[in-house]
Amino acid sequence: MKSENEIKMWTPTTAFLVLIMIFGLVIMVYRLFKGLGAVTNLSDRFPWGLWIGVDVLGGVAMAAGGFLIAGAVYILNMKKYRPIVRAAILNAFFGYLLAATAITLDIGLPWNIWHPIVMWQIHSVMWVVAIHVVLYTSTLATESSPMFFEKFGMEKAAGFIHKIIVPVVLFGVLLSTLHQSSLGAVYLIAARKLSPFWYNSQVPTLFLISAVMMGLSMVSFETILSEKYLGHKADIGILSGLARGTLITGVILFIAKIWFLFRGPGIPAAFNGTMEANMYLLEMIVGVVLPIILLSMKNVRENMKSIFFVDILVISGVLLNRLNVSIFGVYRDQAATGFSYFPTWMEFVVTFAFIAFAIIGFKVSVKYLRVFPKTEAQH
Repeated sequence: MKSENEIKMWTPTTAFLVLIMIFGLVIMVYRLFKGLGAVTNLSDRFPWGLWIGVDVLGGVAMAAGGFLIAGAVYILNMKKYRPIVRAAILNAFFGYLLAATAITLDIGLPWNIWHPIVMWQIHSVMWVVAIHVVLYTSTLATESSPMFFEKFGMEKAAGFIHKIIVPVVLFGVLLSTLHQSSLGAVYLIAARKLSPFWYNSQVPTLFLISAVMMGLSMVSFETILSEKYLGHKADIGILSGLARGTLITGVILFIAKIWFLFRGPGIPAAFNGTMEANMYLLEMIVGVVLPIILLSMKNVRENMKSIFFVDILVISGVLLNRLNVSIFGVYRDQAATGFSYFPTWMEFVVTFAFIAFAIIGFKVSVKYLRVFPKTEAQH
């Protein structure tokens, strides 16, 4: 792995990402003063768009790798994955920070974002989602804190976190499992709006399974990129293990989706040529079918470039699923009432700014913190 002095911070790519972040910050400030209507194409009839579909639903699914790897290492004692546990948790932390920010921007009165903490509505699935974001973001901050304590020589504080890490991780696994599924549960209230390709009583279960698949692929994706750009040596054994997990989860997801397609609109409906059918097929082919076919081959699971390609397919497929649920799946119902939605350029810029922040944040962390401790990398 490169030492912190070998990692160059100010590269052309980094400068470009910082520029995107600045533009995104300006737009976010403008949104706070001028409202959603000045920045987005959202409306009362189409209140959720790109920020919810990608930044919240997609971002939280990407962060699933945090609870998966932390649970594997600290609860199941799978030492094989210890070299990547800090990176997985840190990336999950960034993911939840961005999801929380996106939710803040997306609600009508952002300064009321703290209300769910003290105004409990235990029968509201939206409250469940909100309180899970607060609790799990705090849990991820706790799990990540040893890196910061070590940097500033606070060994006692770091030691204390290590002593309580198992119950903290256990709590985090419980929270994240509930949160991944509760995001799907939000759409149970949209029975008459959401297309039957995505609406069924087990939307929460499908959200959880697909998040696990996304989380494993995201950790693999980040690990490979860390080797290419940050000099961290990626262990092919770890990547192959993640690929096997992705394959198993993909098979489960495929069976579940086909079963609910059969029980819902029916298998022939997927080939009726409508926008919803085409989007469903695209999501299935890119994010489920192709990854299963490729990962069933042993030579693919043992080749870093092949695994990286499959990771891109899975991430794209799950993101497409979240967009299908949040936008394309309700588009026909909303369009029938005379309303349509397409994101403004400012919505895209803010989303890209979030991604840029996560990349820069991870790079800074690797340079100045022990994200990949040498003692763990040599395990």
